[in-house]
Amino acid sequence: MQRLEALIALVTGAGNGIGRGIAHRFASEGAAVFVADVDGAAAEAVAQELRGEGRSATALTADVSRGQDVTAMFRAVASAHARLDVLVNNAGLNVRGDFRHLSDADWVKIREVNLDGVVRVARDGFELLRASGRGSLVNVASIMGHRGLRQLTAYSATKGAVAALTRGLAVEYAPFNIRVNTLSPGFVETALTGRVLRNPLVSKALIDQTPLRRFGTVEDMANAALFFASDESAFITGAELAVDGGMTAGL
Repeated sequence: MQRLEALIALVTGAGNGIGRGIAHRFASEGAAVFVADVDGAAAEAVAQELRGEGRSATALTADVSRGQDVTAMFRAVASAHARLDVLVNNAGLNVRGDFRHLSDADWVKIREVNLDGVVRVARDGFELLRASGRGSLVNVASIMGHRGLRQLTAYSATKGAVAALTRGLAVEYAPFNIRVNTLSPGFVETALTGRVLRNPLVSKALIDQTPLRRFGTVEDMANAALFFASDESAFITGAELAVDGGMTAGL
């Protein structure tokens, strides 16, 4: 039996990178997947990939920083299924730069997606998760929520807040049998990080700090998300799982 057989899942930021990998993994385990992304064409491309494999997939265009988009996204799910079993809060962005020169506009841009968007999706998805009777909410943060790195201070602040939010939601949502956990990726080569990680000096420095001596893959992250989504983690809520090759375990 597939681990997510007959379940309904929604993944934000699923048009590429980690979100795309999670959507593929969930679909391969039997879930009907809503592929949501601010880039509607990218979302549709992923949904077509999944349908081409005989999976159930629906593309949704949604900017999580816009309340009306999030409302419409959940209305689409409710119209089709009236419940949501798994919700992955993955949409995020980064604006690199010296914090001393961070503009108000850039800070608002990062915060509105990485934190406000996560809050909005977690809040507005509650009724559908409750209707499941066994809902699982997975918030994607980052190990940068616990570490400092030049030019990533604003990003780190929002991701640290996501981890704190998860702990609070785990307590608030538990009476409704909704589990809430955090997936915190380490360095994974995606469109968001690829340009930086392909710099040989940066790459070597980060690999030297990673006990397993490699970067993570999208598949590594998708497998961890699957664990939180499935009944294999049925007694786990409020947890944060660092999928980082041991980076945060070292000095």
